[in-house]
Amino acid sequence: MQKRVLLLGATGTAGQGAARALLAQDYDLTCVLRDSGKTNTLPEGAKHIIASIANFEGDQKRVFEDESFDVVVSCLASRTGAPKDAWAIDHAAQLNALSLARSVGAKHFVLLSAICVQKPKLAFQYAKLAFEEALISSGLTYSIVRPTAFFKSLSGQIERVRNGKGFLVFGDGTLTSCTPLSDDDLGRFLANCIADETKHNQILPIGGHGPAITPIAQAEELARLLGKPVKIKHVPVALLDVIYWVLRIGGLLSKKLAENAELAQIGRYYATESMLVWNAETGAYDRALTPSTGTETLFEHYAQLIKENHAVERGDHSVF
Repeated sequence: MQKRVLLLGATGTAGQGAARALLAQDYDLTCVLRDSGKTNTLPEGAKHIIASIANFEGDQKRVFEDESFDVVVSCLASRTGAPKDAWAIDHAAQLNALSLARSVGAKHFVLLSAICVQKPKLAFQYAKLAFEEALISSGLTYSIVRPTAFFKSLSGQIERVRNGKGFLVFGDGTLTSCTPLSDDDLGRFLANCIADETKHNQILPIGGHGPAITPIAQAEELARLLGKPVKIKHVPVALLDVIYWVLRIGGLLSKKLAENAELAQIGRYYATESMLVWNAETGAYDRALTPSTGTETLFEHYAQLIKENHAVERGDHSVF
């Protein structure tokens, strides 16, 4: 029989990729939306239920009383990663999702997590890890997917460069590297977790296709694709430390500055930590240990964006 899948977080870019992949693999797909105005983001063939997983009580819970599903796929994630948002979404809302999975009879829970939780320093990482532990001990079959960077998060500087501004790198531009994933390659991996039993009851770090890419390599490829030199602006990591401490001290008097200090700390993490599997034996990030998936590459994505003269809107995920 055709399996029924309930998808959470379907309006995000990763969730949209998952929705397309689940439909392509002929699953009976229902997406949970907070806002009926978001139905236009769903691919043709996807059904929807209007409910808030973050505020999952009373009337919200009754929406699902007559529903049953085989699998829950959760692409829920906090927008900013700030502590309040992280514990509300990456932990509390995910616990609601786990409760929902049990109530609708689901036997399998596929979770989109993040590879950065392997070296936790930030609130959202601890929140994600706390939910991973709850899922593992839940008794449900689980597949915890920890992807590296997404194309979207590495495409925000194209517009800067087009407008003659410098490409920002931290340090010498080789402090970090990653093997980024497209939304569709990630979506297919998430969908494959349902039928592929080797992905059941596993924590699954994954990277995209191709070699690990440094920020300086991104700038060099943009120069080639645009056919013009790209100015490189080097930002000292120490400057991020200064910004963080100024905001943190200011945060003693201002809630807004305290929130900005948390965001500055997140920015520093990504400026200094690679999105690859951590090799505990060597004490370094390791491309060879980072499993590859898919076929699409970041530089192909860059070429398409430049060809279409398309700007990437990252919203709360924007760093530069």
